[in-house]
Amino acid sequence: MHYTSLIARRYLHSQRNQRFVSFITAIAILGVTLGTATLIVALSVLGGFEKEITEKVIGFTSHVQIVGFQNQPLKNPDSSMRLLEDRLPIASVAPFVSREALIRSREGVDGVLLKGLDPTRDNSFISRYMVEGAYELEREDGGIPHLVIGRKLASKLAVDVGDRATIFGLSRGFEQTSPRVMQFRIVGIYESGMAEYDDVYAFTALRDAQILFQLPGAVTGYDIMVRSLDQAQAVADSATDLLGYPHYGRTVFENYRNLFSWIELQKKPVPIILFLIIVVATVNIVGTLLMLVLDKIREIGVLRSLGATRWGIARIFLRQGLMIAVTGTILGNILAFSLCFAQLEFRFFSLPSDIYFMNSVPILLRPEYFLGVSAVTIVLCLLTALVPARLAARLNPVTAIRFT
Repeated sequence: MHYTSLIARRYLHSQRNQRFVSFITAIAILGVTLGTATLIVALSVLGGFEKEITEKVIGFTSHVQIVGFQNQPLKNPDSSMRLLEDRLPIASVAPFVSREALIRSREGVDGVLLKGLDPTRDNSFISRYMVEGAYELEREDGGIPHLVIGRKLASKLAVDVGDRATIFGLSRGFEQTSPRVMQFRIVGIYESGMAEYDDVYAFTALRDAQILFQLPGAVTGYDIMVRSLDQAQAVADSATDLLGYPHYGRTVFENYRNLFSWIELQKKPVPIILFLIIVVATVNIVGTLLMLVLDKIREIGVLRSLGATRWGIARIFLRQGLMIAVTGTILGNILAFSLCFAQLEFRFFSLPSDIYFMNSVPILLRPEYFLGVSAVTIVLCLLTALVPARLAARLNPVTAIRFT
């Protein structure tokens, strides 16, 4: 072991007449620990918000949606889907019928956005959020059409799995303006945690939605899932050109521009603020090492008289700063991981879903958060340790030995 490492380690240990210095060292380690943990947790929460909102929005819609200009029905869905699959780099494409309707139960009436999906081509994520019943859109031959609704809507209508509800749908054609009424059986209830969806969206089979809205052989749009989200805009533009009027393609970022703009706005200032927290935490190391320099002035003079170089003296205090940084960073990583893991498992911190689009604080654990924050913290600690290290290296040996 190099003598600088041995001396640096001994200086940080609590010995007689050094308890105050050791206390200051503990405070410095605590500051680095809290700063590191705070930054990692904040980045994990921000990443969790972005991941949860993106996944849930895409789960209810898709990466790209092709709809009719001014909500015109789209004819020949089979040929259009074959054209899209043959010409574009997409993972899947599914037709849908989606329109506003009224739903009535014995206890109340409410408005819904009824979306009819083809069970054989369904590429949505609704099945992930089922809490009661089953995600079975296709009915038996001669049976009552199936319906899947959100838990919040089910609570407002006072219905449960197995109950029946009546839906009133208006055709938008000029030849028919009277409402068409169909009875549905609720087969499943989902809960995504996003109040705007759980309160509004209802799902049924494509053919039943076509009957209700009187759209035989037509759909109102296509849900397209691309292989990479980065390809969404290019696929939307290409699909619009390929299918022609009245087809109109929009990405999920265009359909929910305000939501994703809010996410970006949250992400920009928070890392800067938290970076300043790390800076403040590392500045404590300057005070700690300066206290050590003052406490060890005579020892520094003795070392210089025995042949220690200025760089050797500087290395002692740089190693002390590194020890504090590494110890605080490791403890900060452990603390951050423990807090994030506890939130993932037990959901200690809840959120109002009608404001934050989810019912608990989301967490996204990614190795780059831990590695990136740790690297930045250690580098900043070493930079702040340079000041007391240079001061210690520049001390005159004679003056240092005579110091009392």
